[in-house]
Amino acid sequence: MPIKMKIKKNDTVVAITGRDKGKTGVVQAVYPKESRVLVLGINRVTRHVKPSQKDPEGGRKLVERTLHISNVALVDPKDNKPTRVGFRTDDKGVKVRFAKRSGEAVG
Repeated sequence: MPIKMKIKKNDTVVAITGRDKGKTGVVQAVYPKESRVLVLGINRVTRHVKPSQKDPEGGRKLVERTLHISNVALVDPKDNKPTRVGFRTDDKGVKVRFAKRSGEAVG
């Protein structure tokens, strides 16, 4: 079941569980139906690729895999620590995301 995605593309996130715990990266893609995100530099695995016309070398390649949204947290823009995300309306009546840790607007 898809959940509300509070993390969006180009957000900076930190892995909070797994073998890459503590690593930060930028969200490259968001998959709401699967509740997963693709983060640059986190959850890299080795793929054995056969040589092809597109990639004549082949061999072992490091590629990023998706992470479940519950395993990452947004980085607070104020102190670079993990934070939760909330929503509120600003003075102009526009809905904005904010970091619950510091109260600063995100993105």
